[in-house]
Amino acid sequence: MMISRKEFGMGKAALAAVLCLLCPVALLAATITNGHEAKRSGKVHDSSSTERRMAAQRHSRANHAGTASARAPHSNPTHGTATHATGKSAATASSISAANHSAARGTAARPATHKSTESAVTAATAKGTAQRRGHVAAASLTTRGGRQRVVRERFTASSFDSDPTEGDRTEGEDPVVRAAAVDALGRLNGTVVAIDPANGRILAMVNQKLALSAGAQPCSTIKLPVALAALSEGLVTRDTPVNLGGWEMTLSQALAHSNNQYFEALGRELGFAKVKHYAHEFGLGEYAGWEIEGEHLGTYPEHEIPASAGGVGKMCSFGEGVRVTPLQLGALMASIANGGTLFYLQHPLTPNEVRGFRPVVKRYLNIGGLVPEMSEGLLGATEYGTARSLRMSFTGAPVLGKTGTCSSNGTRYGWFASYANSEYGRIVTVIFLQGDRAVYGPRAAQLAGRFYQNLEEHNYFAGHYRPSSSAALR
Repeated sequence: MMISRKEFGMGKAALAAVLCLLCPVALLAATITNGHEAKRSGKVHDSSSTERRMAAQRHSRANHAGTASARAPHSNPTHGTATHATGKSAATASSISAANHSAARGTAARPATHKSTESAVTAATAKGTAQRRGHVAAASLTTRGGRQRVVRERFTASSFDSDPTEGDRTEGEDPVVRAAAVDALGRLNGTVVAIDPANGRILAMVNQKLALSAGAQPCSTIKLPVALAALSEGLVTRDTPVNLGGWEMTLSQALAHSNNQYFEALGRELGFAKVKHYAHEFGLGEYAGWEIEGEHLGTYPEHEIPASAGGVGKMCSFGEGVRVTPLQLGALMASIANGGTLFYLQHPLTPNEVRGFRPVVKRYLNIGGLVPEMSEGLLGATEYGTARSLRMSFTGAPVLGKTGTCSSNGTRYGWFASYANSEYGRIVTVIFLQGDRAVYGPRAAQLAGRFYQNLEEHNYFAGHYRPSSSAALR
């Protein structure tokens, strides 16, 4: 079929018209497409930037959380089978709980953690010293503006002594007990005082200059007189559950784990006047020895420390503002071991003084019925609590004790007061250490275990051992 020139010309004209109509549409479509592409590109760019910012924020939060987790003591309250308290102690437990909640709201500067200094130090020691350099260690956690921060303390005291026995007078001491104590202490900067709780005789006193000094902050060993005060007032029994803000704890658990929050609550409920009364009743703030030359006096404050320093609560959990001597703590522990007789401690200096020894009673304490309420927690400390390091060295007779760890003015203190409870008799031991981060309550407990093991190797707990010149003592 042939197309004429006229028809061909008309076709070209029609095609040109169609193209004229389609060009604007194509340009509009291209513009729209380019706009969408640019918009998508912008979104991708914005999304990428946002993701980078969010990733950076997550990384920052993760680092902060990880650091806080590494530094903060983990709360893992111990829950036991609680026996429902009756009478006064049950009613008081509720008031202690209410007082504790009220005080917690007003003391945000102190972290609400059930772990004691001893527990925290034990955990830190188990992890090694990779995170600590020199004599600087994490001392405590505080909060400010809702944020946690670590307060680092620089220790300047030495934990070692070239000869802690220098100047000691030993002629009137039991030679076996002294040898056991000297070996346990080694070259550490500390003192060991061993006492016969049946009569108040000091069987051995290693590093007598330190033992007879004005003492130091008692740290968590202050919980001994506070627990006796609370039991005397009927505030709690050994198994009264006390609400500490979402979890409960009994006296036995609090003693075993050295729980600060629990004893702060007891202290606030007792009030400073009663706490002070019982502290003096149990021998704090008084001379513990009978005519012991060179003995200095530990002090108990006449007034409550300021609220900014923790008030009576801190006095009852850490012994803030209090100074206790090894002899004062030893006399108190001896009265617990013997059921309530507070003896003046005596340190015979010669064999003649040993032969002429006569006990001197300061006063009788009405705690005979309270000692069983204390025993479970004090035994728990050495079995599974803060003093369990004692069992690394000694697994013989039951040992009841209380640790203490704290620091002041560049010196860390480590306390452990205990008594070995064998069927043939008891011996009370106070170990007090001072120095840098190498010093803490659980280490003092470990030394006590070595001391008791040394005694066992000399048949001290076997029933046929007698102290030197024992005929004059019994």
